[in-house]
This record gives sequence, structure tokens and C-alpha cells, in this order.
Amino acid sequence: MPLIQFENVTIQRGERTVLDGIHLSIAQGEHVAILGPNGSGKSTLIKVISRELYPLLKAEPWSLRILGRDRWHLFELRNHLGLVSNDWMQMCTRSYSGYEIVLSGFFGSVGIWPNHHLTEEMKQKAREVMDLLEIAHLAERNTDEMSSGEARRILIARALVHDPQALVLDEPTTSLDLHAMHELREIFRKLARNGISLIMVTHHLPDIIPEMSRVVLIRSGRIFCDGPKDAVFRSETLSQLFGVPVEVIERGGYYHVI
Repeated sequence: MPLIQFENVTIQRGERTVLDGIHLSIAQGEHVAILGPNGSGKSTLIKVISRELYPLLKAEPWSLRILGRDRWHLFELRNHLGLVSNDWMQMCTRSYSGYEIVLSGFFGSVGIWPNHHLTEEMKQKAREVMDLLEIAHLAERNTDEMSSGEARRILIARALVHDPQALVLDEPTTSLDLHAMHELREIFRKLARNGISLIMVTHHLPDIIPEMSRVVLIRSGRIFCDGPKDAVFRSETLSQLFGVPVEVIERGGYYHVI
């Protein structure tokens, strides 16, 4: 049973078609990168997976299933897919501690409120995921005092409290400096080795860690190419994708364009 399966999915926003007849299947346990230029439809794809957007009803048959189901309660879906998007970074502009933000993942809120009942199991799980992501030292620090890299890891911890099968990451290294990018990529490698499936949307090749063996290229709302990383990452293919001549090089399992 695929983790995610799109068949002929079309998304229209206003008069513009942003995804056009998408066919995409991602297996459970698979690590996949979805790569494309800005405006290609990558972030829209994330919003469809998270059920923020729904496909356009049309005459041709279509389906969108997660773990074989086409209907999900959003709270239940969080137990299977943990979503980390840049839209959530606004959570980290408020005076909540890192620990509170992580705990709030249990309630789908921003911070902890008086009506929330925290169990010892929840508190223990929050501490465990913060240890896993090497951010236990941020537990008492307010998120509006953290660096962008620290805040990004707090949001990942928030998504992990439900023990999801997969993490869906939308442009995870946006606004990070080189050191923070390196640290975050090492965390992703650690999560992949721990059995958490990673689905990453990006337009930066170096974000794609060695554990990701499959790459889906998207351009103008359509699947442009889909296959093994070493077959997809060819200079001529990426030159067509981005519309500029590039040369692809590989070093230590990471790919770069020059």
C-alpha cells in the first residue's frame, strides 16, 4: 500500500492551474525529494498532501489517497504524516518556550493553553524527540530568541511527537546560514537512519541527503522527470528544468550545480 498516491490530480487557484494531471506514488519507508524551480507547484503539492487544498472536480477520473484512504480526519492524519512548512515559522515569533512549542504538537495549537491536559507520557515524548534532534538545551529558551536553524528543529520536534511514519518537509533550509544548513541535513540523515520516511520539497540540490535515492522533478505544475537520483541528476536534465545551462557535480553523496 503506497504512503501517498496521486492519480490525475489537478489543482486550480483562481483562474490558474497550478498542478495539472499529477500522477505520483510514494511507498511507505521511501525517502523522496521533490525538486523544481520557484512557482513550479511544489508547495501546492505539500498543501494537497496536508489537505489544505483539494483537487479540482472534473470529468476525468482522479484519486488522492494516503495509506489507501481518500478521507482522513486531520488530527488522525498527523499520526502518520508530520508536516513542517515555512508557514509555521510564524509560531516561533512568539514568547513560547521551545518545550511549549513541541508539546503543542499534541493539540494542534501554538503554545500550551489552560484547557490542555498534559500527561506524563506527553511530557516524556516531548523530551525524547528534543533529545533525538539535539535541542534539549532549547527547552526553556523562548522561540523568538532562537536562530532560524534552532527554530526549524523545534518545529520538526513538534511534528515528531506523534511518531509519524513520514515527515513532509517544505523548503527546510530556507533562510539558514551554511552552518545551520549542515546541522539540519545531519539531523535529516539521523531521522532517515531511524526509519522515518522523508519527503522533501526543495529547489536546492544540496538539501537532498545521500539517503534519498529517488527524485521527482516538477515544472509548470507537471511531473517533468521521476527516477533514481543518479539517473535524474544529469546536467542536460536540470538545465531544461531550470531554464539555464548548469553542470551537475557529485561530492560525498551530495549533488551541486555550477
